[in-house]
Amino acid sequence: MSDSCENRTEKNRDILELNHTHDELERAADMSEEELLHELEHEYGISHSHDHSHGHSHSHSHTQTKAVINRLSKAIGHLSAVKRMVESGRDCSEVLVQLAAVRSAINNTGKIILKDHIEHCIIEAMREGDEEAVDMLSTAIDRFMN
Repeated sequence: MSDSCENRTEKNRDILELNHTHDELERAADMSEEELLHELEHEYGISHSHDHSHGHSHSHSHTQTKAVINRLSKAIGHLSAVKRMVESGRDCSEVLVQLAAVRSAINNTGKIILKDHIEHCIIEAMREGDEEAVDMLSTAIDRFMN
């Protein structure tokens, strides 16, 4: 198995680990990240398009990728710690406080992504006359806020 395939397998297992069976985890290991996210959208009732082609031509230049990855890694570690709290029978109020902290960390990471996207991708798309990018941003904001 190649390193990228092993990394994808590990990432997909992490995403589904919290509440899925072994069979589901095995199936997720063979899915691309896009396929896995699409399946999770269906599972959790998140509205989405089945048109996965992106007709826009602008480039995606992000300056905050490393910061976003670091924040996500911390949030994943924190969420794993919350899972261990539940497994060990810790007080519900303590678990809820820690879940709120994880949610806050994820929301703040989303804000960084959004700001970076506006500052780079959307401005570039507007220069190129790509109005679809603004529509896609609006949809993404609606989903993020819900």
